[in-house]
Amino acid sequence: MEQKVNIQQFGADVGTLNLVPGKKVYGERLVKHGGQEYRIWDAYRSKISAAIKLGLKNFPLSENSRILYLGAGNGTTVSHLSDICNRGLIFAVENFSRPMVDLLRLSKSRQNIIPIFEDAHKPQHYSSLTSEVDFIVADVAQRDQLDILTKNAETFLKKDGIIYLSVKARSIDVTLTPDKVFSNILAQMAGKFNILESIKLDPYEKDHMCIVAQLII
Repeated sequence: MEQKVNIQQFGADVGTLNLVPGKKVYGERLVKHGGQEYRIWDAYRSKISAAIKLGLKNFPLSENSRILYLGAGNGTTVSHLSDICNRGLIFAVENFSRPMVDLLRLSKSRQNIIPIFEDAHKPQHYSSLTSEVDFIVADVAQRDQLDILTKNAETFLKKDGIIYLSVKARSIDVTLTPDKVFSNILAQMAGKFNILESIKLDPYEKDHMCIVAQLII
């Protein structure tokens, strides 16, 4: 991985510069480097981290980046994006109450995280809370996840913005092989998105793929 702002390589691992020094989010290791503290980004608990460890090339986040995260869960990956984009904002959309409690707690110490308790199917419900964004991360694991992504990209994504779509094959169609599901999704994206790269996430996430793309305007 090319060296990026607020990210450091530690052997085979990647760490992000801790926005809240001394504080862990999910039990991750803290390491010191150059007088600063980094949080090791667990590839088994974050699909973006898995993609980075497997050679992700398109990851141009900056300190000021704005990110819309669909399916934010309890904030594991969101917290690392918060480290990287320490002067930006992460709009974290989650539709389940239990992980939202964790997101709200996380946002108290990380003020660049904006938790949004809404259904990602309905971007119009949170358009007043969300500004135009540089990146969209979609991790919703639903059959219509491509429709969800498209609606949100058309509503919020800047021109030349980048999307990261996590595809869980078994959530799309259990009757097809994962490779067939992946090829179907890529084919469906053609014409609407320009595919920059696609990475299978084994061994970190079985039967998952990360697709990096840009919306064709």
